[in-house]
Amino acid sequence: MIQFYSPEIEATGLLPETESGHCVRVLRMKEGDRIYVTDGKGHRFECTILEAHPKHTAVEILTMESISPWWGFRLELCVAPPKNADRIEWLVEKAVEIGVDRIVLMKCARSERKTLRTDRLEKIAVSAMNQSLKANNTVIEGPVPFKELITDDFAGFKCLGYCDSAYPLRSFSEEYDGGNVRILIGPEGDFTPEEVAMAIENGYMPVTFGGSRLRLETAALYSAVAAHVIGDLSGIKIGSDLGSENP
Repeated sequence: MIQFYSPEIEATGLLPETESGHCVRVLRMKEGDRIYVTDGKGHRFECTILEAHPKHTAVEILTMESISPWWGFRLELCVAPPKNADRIEWLVEKAVEIGVDRIVLMKCARSERKTLRTDRLEKIAVSAMNQSLKANNTVIEGPVPFKELITDDFAGFKCLGYCDSAYPLRSFSEEYDGGNVRILIGPEGDFTPEEVAMAIENGYMPVTFGGSRLRLETAALYSAVAAHVIGDLSGIKIGSDLGSENP
């Protein structure tokens, strides 16, 4: 299956220029070929190409399918971008492929990088969405000040990865038992003690992701994978419990 992205596909019947170029110039698709298009809002359309134009490919919609995120809970990954922009771009690509609802770029006291091209990250996220055949855009926001982020409302498990022993540290895999989760990953120099204290005051739990000290993008990706594994197991357990009550 080859999937393209067009946020206004129902209204225009067209692929955007970038997607049209990929469809016609790179994949050499032509009139009459079947393709799949998502609007990034949870819908996938089966289409026939009417005009294979490298800048505005026109299609006819044949069918529409509604597709919800398969993981069934909200997963937010909040990261202080590293100095090397390539590393956050890699993280965005892999996190979207795995499945994340929202990626927030945090501005912390020790942040090495203060600005980022979110437009480039959004393009990477769209490409990863198509690659992994999802139908919902991962929201990318930032930079968001740390204090602003931790004081907004979030219904679910809230935690931050932390390496210092100044606070009792718990294992993420032991504390998180499924459901909505927001994970904060600090900069190369870690969160400041003041930031950790502020986070705890706002309901965040300092956690570790195993016995190794990880680069921030590794820790972020590890935490997303762990959340999926635990969420899946939690869903299986709930399903098994329901099944035992209704033999």
